[in-house]
Amino acid sequence: MRIGVSISSTHPFNAPQLMIERARLAHESGFSSLTIGDHHNMAAPYAQNTPMLGRLLAEWPDRPAGCLFLVPLWHPLLMAEQIGTLAATHTDRFIVQTAIGYGESQFAAFGTTERTRGQVIDEAIPAVKRLLAGETIDSDFFDIVGGRVGLRSDRPIEWWIAGGSQVALERAARLGDAWYGQPSVDVATGRRLLEAYRTAGGQSGIVRKDALVLEDGDSARSVAGELIAAGYRGLSTNQLIIGSPDDAAEQLAAYASVGFDEVVIRTMSVPQELALETLALTGVMNGTIG
Repeated sequence: MRIGVSISSTHPFNAPQLMIERARLAHESGFSSLTIGDHHNMAAPYAQNTPMLGRLLAEWPDRPAGCLFLVPLWHPLLMAEQIGTLAATHTDRFIVQTAIGYGESQFAAFGTTERTRGQVIDEAIPAVKRLLAGETIDSDFFDIVGGRVGLRSDRPIEWWIAGGSQVALERAARLGDAWYGQPSVDVATGRRLLEAYRTAGGQSGIVRKDALVLEDGDSARSVAGELIAAGYRGLSTNQLIIGSPDDAAEQLAAYASVGFDEVVIRTMSVPQELALETLALTGVMNGTIG
């Protein structure tokens, strides 16, 4: 099983610098892929996906990389142009992660609503794919006339499509190269959702996990326990990777055992030194689990 890394984009101070440092160490530690997220209309400092990834690619020259797009908040032509430039910049496979998005405040800020997001993502993904294939497209749905993308890459673009509903699993099987499970997916839930996804015709399963892995496993459990008690992302212990390197290897092996091809690690919201220790200890596990 592969182990990739997702670099958190939210930090109270110095977000770009912290992300660069984490990406550099993640590459040195051996992670298989690098990705970052996508959110909008944020009160907290948040490094936006496409410009930040452009900088991080300088630290990640030779392995798959990409970013998340909350597709209903992006015009398909703009999304395709951003992907085209990033993919042309990179020297390896580019990953497009897609999600439907949530939070009416995000949608309202763009003059739209959550109510239409399912229809929008189903229309947008094929449109973006056609643009990235070099087609000139018209779309009554998006009011596109003669849309095209001039800068593209001949290297493969891989689509990871997120979501836990039956509709989302079928979308991932129909339009994607992989289903991308959210951090709340535990081992038992992952087994059930992977079965439904593969029944729908899907192949590759990937899941993201927040993690805190330290040489002192008791210290990791103590720090993580305080965060969980404070309501950390609504997640519970069985949905996280927590403890010593041996603990983490055992927990990751459980995801491999139910059929996941890759686990993408994002460090829990901890000080930089603990995040870097987590990355150093988990990156070296890439390719050794399962």
